[in-house]
Amino acid sequence: MPDSQPQPHSSGPSGSSGSSGSSGSSGDDDASALLLCGARLTDGRTVDVRLGSGRIEAVGTAGSLTAHTARVDLGGYLLLPAAAEPHAHSDTALSADAEGPVSYELADVQRRTTEAALLQLGHGATALRSHVRIGDVPGLTSMEAVLQARRSLRGLVDLAAVAVPRLLTGVAGADGLAMLRDAVKMGASVVGGCPDLDPDPTGYVEAVLEVAAEHGCPVDLHTDGSDPARLGRLAAMAGGLRPGVTIGPCGGLGRLPSDVAARTAEQLAAAGVTVVCLPQGGCGSVDRRGAVAPVRLLRAAGVRVAAGSGALRDVSNPVGRGDPLEAAYLLASRCGLRPEDAYGTVSSAARAAMGLPQVRVEAGFPAELLAVRGDHLAGALSLAYSRVVVHRGRVVARTSAVREYCDSAAAVALDLPRQGRSKGSGPGRATGAEPS
Repeated sequence: MPDSQPQPHSSGPSGSSGSSGSSGSSGDDDASALLLCGARLTDGRTVDVRLGSGRIEAVGTAGSLTAHTARVDLGGYLLLPAAAEPHAHSDTALSADAEGPVSYELADVQRRTTEAALLQLGHGATALRSHVRIGDVPGLTSMEAVLQARRSLRGLVDLAAVAVPRLLTGVAGADGLAMLRDAVKMGASVVGGCPDLDPDPTGYVEAVLEVAAEHGCPVDLHTDGSDPARLGRLAAMAGGLRPGVTIGPCGGLGRLPSDVAARTAEQLAAAGVTVVCLPQGGCGSVDRRGAVAPVRLLRAAGVRVAAGSGALRDVSNPVGRGDPLEAAYLLASRCGLRPEDAYGTVSSAARAAMGLPQVRVEAGFPAELLAVRGDHLAGALSLAYSRVVVHRGRVVARTSAVREYCDSAAAVALDLPRQGRSKGSGPGRATGAEPS
């Protein structure tokens, strides 16, 4: 019998209400239904998972779910809630190798944004939040390009744009403030920026919060976090603001005396401010390579900590991967987080920071899933090469890695693990419906 059946509920996973009833014919008759077979969960169970209408319809022990629908064999894979990317810079992504100045022509930014989003989708991020510079050379062109890319990517990956003006105070900031409001009217869903670069950082934050309150937008600010007094003022101003305030990468917090950092973390926690760290490197606005926010201290104080990728092969990090599993791996290996907590920073915490509904591998939750080859999370973070990505209930990306060794008596004698090419359609490829 299925372990998890959809139940009627009005306050379950946010988004839309879960399907009601039991495993009747509704899932079988759904043309969009998909059955994921033989996947392993982090609790050790091997299960089948039926998807339909963009949600998880049922979860049952392997072999217990039957449906006249397409199937995906996930034997040998670990099934997880999909990752999300809370801190991308798609307007500058993939520009490190550009000859001469980086182009901010609409077509070039749209191409970079689209390619970067697809790369990150392949890594397992089904939702992205991209910080987009406005003003200066790009004006609003980069924002327009990112919003066009968002429309073209609909159904593959969800992309939200953060408007990032350079200056917002004084005479020079008047244009930036007007442009910030225009960007929101165009479709930017988050307001942000870098107060550290403004002559009046507190005034900058006040201006951003004012625009956010006018339009009901979330706030996402870049800051190094090295000034505890400034962070305290930010927390006081942001406290209780809905739909929420996020800051990052806050590497400077790690350079403060531990008692000062702890007090600041408590202020951020009390204000409900989320911190997004960048364990893979910095970004153009706040480039402090090697400095990572004190993740364990922040978590101990009750701060929600998410992890992002930052620069993706631009001048700030020419080798940036944009891989959420690498970010989780670094938090586990460098910061001492348990693998489950490290992955949570790029999945549940990242989604919460972005205002997205919670995902669990349970009936009724959104079908935003990532399957990685392996049988436990620590191993997946270490060697997560092969991946299958599910967005809105369908497979949208596959990465298959094949490891082969030359014939060797030693390899045979030691029975070394091999990952061979799969037979038939291969992992992550849907096959036709089989008889019930």
